[in-house]
Amino acid sequence: MVDAALDLFLERWFDDVTLRDVATAAGVALQTVVNHFGSKEGLFVAALERFAETVEQVRYSAVPDDVPGAARVLVKDYERAGDANVRALLVEDRIPAVAQGLAHGWRVHRDWVGRTFPGALSGLTGAARERRLLALCAATDVTTWKYLRRDKGLSRARTAVVLQEMIRSPLPTRKVLSRCPASSSRHGTAAAPWCRPS
Repeated sequence: MVDAALDLFLERWFDDVTLRDVATAAGVALQTVVNHFGSKEGLFVAALERFAETVEQVRYSAVPDDVPGAARVLVKDYERAGDANVRALLVEDRIPAVAQGLAHGWRVHRDWVGRTFPGALSGLTGAARERRLLALCAATDVTTWKYLRRDKGLSRARTAVVLQEMIRSPLPTRKVLSRCPASSSRHGTAAAPWCRPS
């Protein structure tokens, strides 16, 4: 049932998935689904837990500081679930279960970035390290993949190359960043986007 639900949530908008759809896909009675999960939100949480297991298997196969390999792994992950993630972003404000799932996904992504690009964070501490980490998280975010693949129509291979370039691109110096006012978001604080090295 969980696998059937996961497939449906990956394919459709949250509102378009029903418990009856899941029951049909899983080959069980509707009441069986209700008895196990109680609600669509409960089933969604269970599907997310299963999904997290597969994400970790894919993501953590990347070798630390192998930027080309990490970019390919990232694109592989987003090719499967990127569109579903983007849809989730559009409904998180009104569906608590989706918001909680995205918040967990952000924490997993942040942890993966820190583990995968230790060289880019080497020698940095405190606020400087946090800024670099946020920059890397932004470069590898699902919305970046969406812009490259869906909006601009780049191939998987070209998308991976662009992600490599973004990960490796020079970042603002500490001196410049110290002059940048901060802007807040639900996921943290970053330098204002218009503040660039002179």
